Amino acid sequence: MSKKLVAYFSASGVTAKVAKTLASAIDADLHEILPVQKYTSADLNWTNKKSRSSVEMNDKSFRPAIANQVENMEQYDVIYVGFPIWWYVAPTIINTFLESYNLEGKVIVPFATSGSSGMGGTNADLKDSCKGAELKEGRRFSSNARAEELKAWAEKI
Repeated sequence: MSKKLVAYFSASGVTAKVAKTLASAIDADLHEILPVQKYTSADLNWTNKKSRSSVEMNDKSFRPAIANQVENMEQYDVIYVGFPIWWYVAPTIINTFLESYNLEGKVIVPFATSGSSGMGGTNADLKDSCKGAELKEGRRFSSNARAEELKAWAEKI
């Protein structure tokens, strides 16, 4: 039996809801990825090219600092990584998270929330941050994804 972790970043609470439902449905541990500097509504204004999220997403090398770490990451075999879709990809804080650990031999499974965008280029953007791991194809879920749907998806991984 592999040990599973659901790690997630949620700027507005939508991804948190899905991540908590997933963790409960698949009996996984849960970890919220917290930025050192929390995102405000102004930071998340994607229509403002000078907003924090816009600046971060326009620089693929940007790595926002994370305030907390997963203890004993080595115990996990499968890591589900959840996030909102920003600019058709994962927010760069997800790269920060993945690059913070030795992922050799682990399975990384991205999942996302979005009002309408799909996964876009997410896996291409995350691949280099998952050195030594098997990066599975991700999936986008609606904010009201049900436990049965999430469990059925996870069982196919």
